Amino acid sequence: MKIIESLSYKPGQIKGGYTDRILRVDLGTNAISLIKLPPDFKEKYVGGRGYALKLIWDGTSGDTRYDSPENILVMASGPLGNEPRFPGSGKFIVGTISPLTDTFIDSNIGGHFAPILKICGFDALAISGISHKDVVLIIDADRGVIQIAEASVVDAKTDQGALSYGEALLKEFNKGVLDENIAAVTNGIGAANTRFGIINSLFYDRRRKRIRSKQAGRGGTGTVMRYKGMRAVIVRSSLPRLGANNPVDDKGVKQAGASLKRVISQADPQQLRLSSWGTPVLVEYMDKYHILPVKNYQYGQHPDAKAIFADVFLKRYLTKKLPDGCYKGCNLACAKGAENVTLKYGPHAGRQVGIDGPEYETAGAVACMGIFDPHFIMEYNWYCDEYGLDTISMGVTASFLMECVQRGYLSKEDIGYELVWGNIESADRLVHETALAQGFGKICAQGVHRAKTWVAEQYISKTGKALDEVMSELDKFSMETKGLEFSMYITKESLAQQGGYGFALKGPQHDEAWLIFIDQVYKELPTFEAKAKALKWFPLIRTWFNAVGLCKLPWIDVRHPEAAKTDNPAQNLPTLAYFVQYLNATVGCSKSLQDVLDDSERLYLLQKLINLSHGKGTRVSDRIPLRAMGPAFFNEYQARADYYDEWLADQVGEKEVPDNPEARHLLVAKLREDAYERLCDAVYQQKGYTRDAIPLPETLEKFDLLDEQAIDLLRAFGLLERERRLSN
Repeated sequence: MKIIESLSYKPGQIKGGYTDRILRVDLGTNAISLIKLPPDFKEKYVGGRGYALKLIWDGTSGDTRYDSPENILVMASGPLGNEPRFPGSGKFIVGTISPLTDTFIDSNIGGHFAPILKICGFDALAISGISHKDVVLIIDADRGVIQIAEASVVDAKTDQGALSYGEALLKEFNKGVLDENIAAVTNGIGAANTRFGIINSLFYDRRRKRIRSKQAGRGGTGTVMRYKGMRAVIVRSSLPRLGANNPVDDKGVKQAGASLKRVISQADPQQLRLSSWGTPVLVEYMDKYHILPVKNYQYGQHPDAKAIFADVFLKRYLTKKLPDGCYKGCNLACAKGAENVTLKYGPHAGRQVGIDGPEYETAGAVACMGIFDPHFIMEYNWYCDEYGLDTISMGVTASFLMECVQRGYLSKEDIGYELVWGNIESADRLVHETALAQGFGKICAQGVHRAKTWVAEQYISKTGKALDEVMSELDKFSMETKGLEFSMYITKESLAQQGGYGFALKGPQHDEAWLIFIDQVYKELPTFEAKAKALKWFPLIRTWFNAVGLCKLPWIDVRHPEAAKTDNPAQNLPTLAYFVQYLNATVGCSKSLQDVLDDSERLYLLQKLINLSHGKGTRVSDRIPLRAMGPAFFNEYQARADYYDEWLADQVGEKEVPDNPEARHLLVAKLREDAYERLCDAVYQQKGYTRDAIPLPETLEKFDLLDEQAIDLLRAFGLLERERRLSN
């Protein structure tokens, strides 16, 4: 690789989980800077998502878009990342301004990249500027050098493949040898051609003897990386990772990790069995409780769903003898893999590949297209990773377009071929067209929000109907909010999860408030008040996980046996105590759970301010499609008519239920919309917002966030009548 810029450096020591240094790279000038953080930075912004938020709040404006040179792509773990003695410590976030939402997005990702980046001496990597040529960033602690190099293409054919290119690049970098001391993040051709490109986190698995991958899937982080001209970042360090965080209380770290590992080993086999089945086990649960998003979320279950239950993948594809996981030391190990799978479709048909996955979300995305073929799910998984496409946004956008065909808004002539439910050939074709910017794929590549406008324009040109009328109908089943496609859960019967999606600051992604299980399956939020409180509390603890560098699954998906004895079992407080113990032992503090939540609320509010500065933070941004609240069309009502009629009678009384089925459907929809609006009022009050979802000055003041930029924002919304008091 031809070196463009090089900087010699000495890796900083990690103390109490932090290096207190950030690596800044400006691709416009090829400047490499090592930034020493002030002592209070970590106290206020924690790490991970918090560091990304602060860097973007300070370094961008409301006019910044994903392709602006000043946009920053941040990769950051946190103080609790990189600890093999504690489960789930390989996580980091990628934060930036999204091509889909035009505001802050962060995507959680695993693998070995962040742990190695930390022992290379950095808490975060921040990339700005745009390179006029494709480059690779090398952070090599073994040689004590940071370099920007031209992105050589070992084989021209691999340029389309994030996985293939990444493996070839790592071999080239390390003289043909792959080992666990080297990791990389890459993007593929799909990131160059779509708004929902992903970043692959690549690491070598010595047991499987191949490169494996995890993904920063949501919001187009890979698209930003590719647009900046950054094809890959390689990190290398041969320093040991065990104990590398240099915790203040090493014994406390061991105790916390051992306690959590013990709960996982005892409880998971009796509960979801994630360590055996992986996240595809959720398919069976979702289907049973009418939550599986079939045919663009029209239906919650399907008789063919059993063909994609977890046992099918386990028997046919997954390698049972090899332990799995995102990172060392995690005994939940829910990230599964398959070897020697022969592809049937697409340009690589006949090739044998290793596949990492599938995760539940990928299986759900294929079910969303009305397809229940496990082999196609495996192929869809591999091709999306290889191209660098988000399986969720790809599947939901394709499903939206299929429903546009179903409802007459698109025709075969508009598309060029039949795009219908359950057709593997057409779904497969659309994936490749989307990644390569060919044919109708150019429309799909824009995501639901922008594809919806194109569909409306085509339909209006043929019918002469009014734009408002057509958009109103399309809005009912366009499963996006704030520009981000919904992740794979039907929310019609869970008011809590409707709020979990609608209020999610990044858009409807479950990592902020995954309440569907505790609300609809476990029924642990029985009252309106309980749901509203959960929508304040859960996003805060989940934000904290994204700040400290930990996986949430050991907390939310493995219930501590003692949790049932607490006042609120859904919070799983006994397990949270292990996380707080781990934090205190690592960093050397004495925080309570409430202190942790306060730290998280500061970050949450900062993200809210960024949204407001980009025009996405008010009540209108929290609106969700009618289908997310109830049956949007009569066919959905008919599929569960007895259920909806019983629900309606319970709401209004037997005598007030209309005789006409169509009228009953409309009344159900109306009542569901009213309930969601009431939820907005209740949750905004809980969070210290106005009825228009804007934080009150005293809410920001409490967390020391009322700086000049925030004051200007509040002034624009007419909220600073108290300005004189603040200035006195």
